[in-house]
Amino acid sequence: MTTVDVDDVVRHAGEDDLPWVDATGGIWLKVLRVDAASGIWVVRNRFEPGVRLQTHRHTGPVDGYTISGRWHYLEYDFTNRAGSYIREPAGSVHTLDVPADNTEVTEVLFVMEGVNLNLAADGTVESVTDGTGTLAAYEALALAQGFDRPTGVILG
Repeated sequence: MTTVDVDDVVRHAGEDDLPWVDATGGIWLKVLRVDAASGIWVVRNRFEPGVRLQTHRHTGPVDGYTISGRWHYLEYDFTNRAGSYIREPAGSVHTLDVPADNTEVTEVLFVMEGVNLNLAADGTVESVTDGTGTLAAYEALALAQGFDRPTGVILG
């Protein structure tokens, strides 16, 4: 007889299991996974042309894969396009910018460890974003926008 540890069960979230929610300001969000114990959180974002996020610093590394569109960090001289992959080290500071002349929505998958420290113009921490808080916001936005509470987010 084979025993299966609950932590060893493969979990699946299909495209239609989780809604895209309007996070305002031309930003759409889908939370795929949150592991509060390890601090890992996985999201898909869709950014409309012209979106610029607040400058932020990551306390852990971040992986990003661009699915469509293009975007860049104001602090760097490269542009991420569909098929681009980036690895950001812990401590990196940047401002995500989606060019206003994009002809399509930019979609990016981010795998984050730790938290985002959202910075004021003088470099002080203005707010903190983490996986648990992002999941709570995602669920609240889904309910406010007429969806059922998302149950397909992978926890752990």
